[in-house]
Amino acid sequence: MIMPSTKPRARHAADDPRWTAVMARDPAADGRFVYAVRTTGVYCHPSSPTRLPRPENVEFFDTPAAAEAAGYRPSRRTASRGAVAARHAELVADCCRLIETAATVPALDELAHRAGLSAYHFHRIFKAATGLTPRAYAAAHRAHALRSRLRDGAPVTAAIYEAGFNASSRFYAHADRMLGMRPADYRAGGANARIRFALGQCSLGAILVAQSERGLCAILLGDDPETLLRQLQDQFPQADLVGGDPDFEAIVAQVVGLVETPAIGLDLPLDVRGTAFQERVWQALREIPPGTTATYADIAARIGLPKAVRAVAGACAANLLAVAIPCHRVIRSDGALSGYRWGVDRKQRLLARELAATAADR
Repeated sequence: MIMPSTKPRARHAADDPRWTAVMARDPAADGRFVYAVRTTGVYCHPSSPTRLPRPENVEFFDTPAAAEAAGYRPSRRTASRGAVAARHAELVADCCRLIETAATVPALDELAHRAGLSAYHFHRIFKAATGLTPRAYAAAHRAHALRSRLRDGAPVTAAIYEAGFNASSRFYAHADRMLGMRPADYRAGGANARIRFALGQCSLGAILVAQSERGLCAILLGDDPETLLRQLQDQFPQADLVGGDPDFEAIVAQVVGLVETPAIGLDLPLDVRGTAFQERVWQALREIPPGTTATYADIAARIGLPKAVRAVAGACAANLLAVAIPCHRVIRSDGALSGYRWGVDRKQRLLARELAATAADR
């Protein structure tokens, strides 16, 4: 007697929502997955203009590396595009180094000439690789340099010029956006700065929410509320920390709602302060859709620095805005959850909630 096979039937590609993106050749889906064709042994990006295969011959992979590990090779068009993308990443990385080391911010035309591209084309690939325009990248780098010098105790005027501002008037026009307070107050550890905060409980344990005049500056998770408060105090030891503000409760409720249902998003301004590199990583994290994940290598590639995998992990660890900047959606290339500033168990629970919410919406 012939026994029926117990091997589970492979999911038909037509039953997968990603197949819709392939049929539409949707460029917005590029970078989220690739599809491989069993009959040809190649894989393609969703927007590939090649003739569509039969859906029963298709399987999906989250990354090109995963497709290649399964034995597929890139199509000629995909391989060519990959080479162009790698070249663009090199050009962008080189111009980032120039911006970071130049005494004054290079003009767009100068950067484009260095890259051998038109100003329009260079501007487009730079923003695609870093998430920032060249001008915004330069501003983020100068802001980080300024904060570092002020924390080290440098006089305000010296810090302004050492950070690359060629006129103090230009700096002071943007000082509040960069520091969230007066430069002298930042140098004094947040003296005269007013930061509202609240401690509470959510399904993931203790939570601390803090807001500066610019926006949310901390969403911390943990087991002990006092430990979270000490972390905030360490960030701004001289700031005026204001707790128990009734008007702040509505904001805290929104943040707790985000933690309980991450897929809803958060429509509140964030006070994000990091290095230019960290801000590029954090922007890339915010572009990962709920219910999906990306690897550290994926994020490094998206910001144009494919070898900076460890630095990406460091930027994730430096994130002070849990869930709002979703570093919980980043995993290792082997699928392991790896580390998480607020504990791997919390990371696992957040991902499970998002996956369940996404499945319910389908």
